[in-house]
Amino acid sequence: MSITLKQLRYLVAIADNLHFGKAAEACFISQPALSTQIQLIEEILGVSLVERNKQHVLITPLGGKIVERARRILGDVDDLAALARASAPLTSSLCLGVIPTIGPYILPTILPQLRQAYPSLSLILQEEKTSVLLERLREGKIDLLLLALPVDIGELVSEDIAEEPFVLAMPAKHPLTSKKTVNEETLKGQELLLLEDGHCLREQALSVCQQMGAHEQNQVQASSLGTLAQMVANGLGLTLLPATSLNREVQNQTDITVRPFELPIPSRHLGFVWRRTACRVPEFQMLVNFFKPLVQELIKQSIIGQQV
Repeated sequence: MSITLKQLRYLVAIADNLHFGKAAEACFISQPALSTQIQLIEEILGVSLVERNKQHVLITPLGGKIVERARRILGDVDDLAALARASAPLTSSLCLGVIPTIGPYILPTILPQLRQAYPSLSLILQEEKTSVLLERLREGKIDLLLLALPVDIGELVSEDIAEEPFVLAMPAKHPLTSKKTVNEETLKGQELLLLEDGHCLREQALSVCQQMGAHEQNQVQASSLGTLAQMVANGLGLTLLPATSLNREVQNQTDITVRPFELPIPSRHLGFVWRRTACRVPEFQMLVNFFKPLVQELIKQSIIGQQV
């Protein structure tokens, strides 16, 4: 007897909910029927996958590994279904995950052009932190990610579309505004405001701090680039901002001054990430080719806008 895809979905539902009643409700079956199917999987495999008693439900260590594999299998099956539904490239639904330090600054400009080029594409957006998006991608809940690189993606595949420089943002009356450009010597010993834990931009900014002899201002952390810019505007300190955020967070903001870095300019790479086994790789490649020149031009114009 073989395990069915439906049984794998039941097992994943148990792992997601750690409650037989809630898992059964999510799968639209009765709780006794769900319990029977889980027991059947265990009998087929000859191992215990779930520990259950009146107080709690737990996934066994081996069960956790099998659940992880089940998620990947179900994700691949969903990819096959999406491929079968698509009579032509980029004409069906596609779920794109994007991080908060990219989405609000790039997508409003590019999505109208994408809709015009591919009117039949139904794009579903999910905005989350990098670690959450990577997990959902591996589970097959998301088709494609737009992230800031480098980041540890393991077995996944990535392709860069642009290199985005950072600029130094400071209160308008800060002494460093007298300089036209900044460098390692400028930042040495300075304190920088950073995003809170979980944002990859935080790790990238910390790396720049370490290279240039600066350090984090530990008293306060921001939850978004918008908050970070407001903290600078209110005189709380300096920060690094990616170029694409300038038009939204700095333009017409008289309390913030930005300065470019001298070579070597600190930067981050923007790129797409997908599963190596995904069936829609040709479509992902089309999106890479579509986004690349548009994002590069957006970065260029963002920098020029601050030089005027």
